This record gives sequence, C-alpha cells and structure tokens, in this order.
Amino acid sequence: MKLAEIKTGPSKSVDESDIRKKTEEMVAAIGEWQLKLYAESKQSLLLILQGMDASGKDGAIKDVFASVNPMGTHVICFKKPTELEYSHDFLWRIHAQVPPAGMIHIFNRSHYEDILVPSVEKFLPESVIKKRFQQINDFEKMLEENGTRVLKFMLHVSKEEQKERLQERMTNPKKFWKHKDSDWETAKKWDAYMEMYDTIFDKCDTCKWHIIPSDKNWYKEYLMAEVILNALKDMKPEYPPLVTKMK
Repeated sequence: MKLAEIKTGPSKSVDESDIRKKTEEMVAAIGEWQLKLYAESKQSLLLILQGMDASGKDGAIKDVFASVNPMGTHVICFKKPTELEYSHDFLWRIHAQVPPAGMIHIFNRSHYEDILVPSVEKFLPESVIKKRFQQINDFEKMLEENGTRVLKFMLHVSKEEQKERLQERMTNPKKFWKHKDSDWETAKKWDAYMEMYDTIFDKCDTCKWHIIPSDKNWYKEYLMAEVILNALKDMKPEYPPLVTKMK
C-alpha cells in the first residue's frame, strides 16, 4: 500500500448530494448502535485517527459522531509526551486511555506518532523503531482479544490541499486558534512522513488500516461513517434484558 498511489478525493462520478444524504442516515444509525453498545457494556470500540496537520481529524470527529450519546464516548488528543509519560514505555499513556466495556474512545493522533516523529526527526535509533512496530502489533492484538474492536484511519489529503488549509488558519479569524508555526515546518518534510506512513502500513497491520481520501470533507465523513457503522453492526451489541425483583 503506497499513499502516492491512492487518490485524495472522490471520482467525478460520485454525486455529492447523494453521498451527503447517505452520510446523514449512517450518522443517525451510528447513534442508535452506539447506545446499544453502551447499554450492553460487554465490548468497546477504539478509533485511531492519523493524518497530517489539517487533514480534518477534528471535523471528522465532530460530524461523524454528531448523533452519539456523549456519556458513551470519549475523545483523547495525544500531544507531545510529558516528562512523566517519557519516564514510562511509550505505550503506557496509550493503554491508560483504552475504552472500557460499553465505550467508544477516539484517539486524535495516537501511538503511531511515537514512530512517525522520532523516525522523521531522527531522535531515536532505527533499532528502537523496529521494536515498536512489533510492540504495537502485540498491543493491538491484545486489545482485540480482550473485547476492544480497533479501527484505524489515515485521513489522506494532498499536499496542495494541506497548504490551502494551513493558509486559511492564518487568514480566517475563526481558525486563528488552530495555527501553529510548527505545522509549516512539518509540512516541509511531507515526503519523509509519507514514506514513513507507507512503512507503518506494511509493518503494523494486525488491525486493518482504512485510508480515507480527505480532500473533500463530505466524502471523508461518508467513508468513515460507513466503516464505523459496519463495525458496530458486526459487533452485534444488544440491549440487555430486564432485571428486576419486583413482583
């Protein structure tokens, strides 16, 4: 799987209005299935969102999960590790945020940053990175074996689309808060990050990766909603039976 060979947007034959309608229906259905998952409280769902800066992770979370019960969901944004987190193994802070039974947790960035960043920025030896590939595979396998379904998404935008979105963060007052100078520095290393993502897809495949063309938000949300809804249906959560001692 090579990102360079995957389109970042829909084909011309895709009807936007039809896709938006289908997305709306799936988003509503996700809310219904999520409530069953929460009520049953036997399984959990973990969503891992990766992507370059401005790939649309925040918007995807807001729109695809618009109909869920907030009590049964939790979003975790992983940033640069703290001093305490650095003192532990790299999966320590990740494991602490894995969803308990009944919950959906959404990772906005994840343990894959602990491969991407040190690899591209070259502050960890290759021998350590290689070990992390296997450690992640073992970790995700363990989650699946213990009742947590893992869905991994890479929001795939073009280099040109990312540039436009980063520029908008400097011109649209409503998006000033999203701007970081460091995002532009990271964007200069685009090719290195794409190459590392390709390596991750090859090495960390215990749980399937879903590459989501994300130049058009409406198409991105449709594809993500489809994967999530199908996963929830496959998990087959059910409302529990009535338990009462009343006569």
